[in-house]
Amino acid sequence: MNYVILSILSVLRGQIQEISIFDKFDSGIIIEKMNEIQELISTIAVQDGPIAGAHVILLAAGVVIFLGVAGEAFFKKTGIPDVAFLMILGVIIGPVLGIIQPEAVIQIVPYFAALALIIIMFDGGLNLDIKHMIKTVHFAFTLAILGFVLSVVLVTLGAHYALEWVWLDSILLGAIVGGSSSAIVFGLVRNIRVSDETKSMLSFESALTDILSTIVAFILFEAILAGHFDFQTLEETLGRAIVVGLVLGFGVGIPWMYVSTKLANAQHGYMLTLGILFVLFFLANSFGESGALTALVFGLMLGNKSHLARVLKFKLPKIETDDPTHNQLTFLVRAFFFVFVGLMATFGQIEYVVFGILITIAIYFGRTIVGKITLTKRFSKLDKNVTYVMIPRGLAAAVLATYPITMGLPNAEAYPQIVFFIILSSVIITTIGLGKTKNTPPPESMEGGFIKPPEDPPNSK
Repeated sequence: MNYVILSILSVLRGQIQEISIFDKFDSGIIIEKMNEIQELISTIAVQDGPIAGAHVILLAAGVVIFLGVAGEAFFKKTGIPDVAFLMILGVIIGPVLGIIQPEAVIQIVPYFAALALIIIMFDGGLNLDIKHMIKTVHFAFTLAILGFVLSVVLVTLGAHYALEWVWLDSILLGAIVGGSSSAIVFGLVRNIRVSDETKSMLSFESALTDILSTIVAFILFEAILAGHFDFQTLEETLGRAIVVGLVLGFGVGIPWMYVSTKLANAQHGYMLTLGILFVLFFLANSFGESGALTALVFGLMLGNKSHLARVLKFKLPKIETDDPTHNQLTFLVRAFFFVFVGLMATFGQIEYVVFGILITIAIYFGRTIVGKITLTKRFSKLDKNVTYVMIPRGLAAAVLATYPITMGLPNAEAYPQIVFFIILSSVIITTIGLGKTKNTPPPESMEGGFIKPPEDPPNSK
């Protein structure tokens, strides 16, 4: 209700000022302006209405959870990510059936987007193995940087010349979809029997590109709002973001590992860790970093506590990477956010559909080129083929695509629409590509191919 009153007062103030300055002595204009005010107030009243009845919202939430669980089980069986199912569900209950209105969804975008960003990057850090990561860190860095830059260039050129966007807006779109999704890649590599080095490389690469996308996108948000951009500002901001992220992540992560040993039997140990994570996110944003790198490094410290504890010589904390509370929270955030993205999808502008599909195909071919440049002979043919098709865009892109709306940037409503089709297309391409790798002969008996359940020996019964 307060939002409605403030909005109405803002509209009245602007309109009355316009009347007083330009139309003070014209009664006809005054009547016309009052009619405009009435229409605007009516619009605001409609937008501020309830999203839907409480029972309908609970039904929608139940369907989301059910489909999320079913999609995750289907993902483990087939290797097909559940992202597509959740996004399509969002389209059905939003644009198709109109159960939840996009105008109402936009009001909660900043809060839900920030929560999703924190949780998914923290989860990414928890699932990164430092020991394996060190072996392939140079490959992951090369793959991440070259892949990100090439994706940004392809999307930027496409948006500028095909959609006729200005360069800065085009670069922002490229940065948003420049990296593969760690949320999807982490799940995929668990179900593929490539080498451990390749699993680690792909996981670390996806985490790096998530960080790059987030940091570069926030730099561009500020540049678009300021109306100018220069590379010196980019270097300074990027450097500051990396330093802040590493200092806060390591500086708090390592001491918290020790403190958490004293809280090993605490009933709410995980919730305390989550509280620290939220505070770190606030501090990172206050010092000029998006908070994504801080959350990743903090998760990396806790996720690799076994190795780090031996180095630092202290007792292990009881915050496990497979903590059920964390797993359930991550599941809920992922499921609801991908539905959330589907809610904001529209199909009115066919050029966005075509652009999203074509640019994803271009990203796939670019990824193949980068993979051939990066990977050496030490990687098997299967490792290479899996790397070439690992282009899924997901949660980070979806989160970042919502920020232009809350910031009032040019083409704000186009970002979620285009990103929706890029995510969907990239997931489909990745799924088809991984299916084809089943025909790639494994280099050794213990490597290669998708994981299959062991068959019972003939005489086992």
